[in-house]
Amino acid sequence: MLIDIITLFPEMFAGVFGESIIKRAVDNNILTLRFTQLRDFALDKHKHVDDSPFGGGAGMVLKPEPVYRAVRNVLAKSDDNLSRKVIIPDPGGAVFTQAKAKELAALDQIIFVCGHYEGFDARIYDLADDLISIGDYVLTGGELPTMVIVDAVARMLPNVLGSAESAQTDSFFDGMLGFPQYTRPRDFEGKLVPDVLLSGNHAEIKKWRTAQALTLTRNRRPDLIRN
Repeated sequence: MLIDIITLFPEMFAGVFGESIIKRAVDNNILTLRFTQLRDFALDKHKHVDDSPFGGGAGMVLKPEPVYRAVRNVLAKSDDNLSRKVIIPDPGGAVFTQAKAKELAALDQIIFVCGHYEGFDARIYDLADDLISIGDYVLTGGELPTMVIVDAVARMLPNVLGSAESAQTDSFFDGMLGFPQYTRPRDFEGKLVPDVLLSGNHAEIKKWRTAQALTLTRNRRPDLIRN
């Protein structure tokens, strides 16, 4: 999969994408990450990408010209036959879910456009195939939501995780929270590992895990049950 990220702050991604699962996916050529500095597509020598809003108001608004030029440049460098989406992380988008992560993982390319300041000139939204929100709160820019979405999508790609079963036992993979997990020691301060997990009876273990996942979901996230 090819992921392009258009941002004013490409350095923000180095720590998150330079470790763990994402780094391994890149090193194994399963995932390709490309970063585009939005200022490179500004029209003036001072590299301005924002301006004050018409009608007045606080803050600055991202101008349409640099964003359009950046997206068109990314598209010009990409194979026309790729299945792709241009995504803007935005509070007006649908809330990101595991189902959406699986949907996006089926694409060949995702292009993220990260906003900043007081947001986008409204005409920029015409570029987007999707608006995605990661929750009802305010962040400084689109970089952190992009990191979250890329991490969730990468886990769905074949051969990224050490075990193919790992993603299938994640919370939300099947619409519920994950089941409780245990490891050594068997007895920790009087808290024992459930006997069924030590039984070797895989059918009973599966049944127990399903029941536990359902109970946890009902108790902690009843909204998932309703949905």
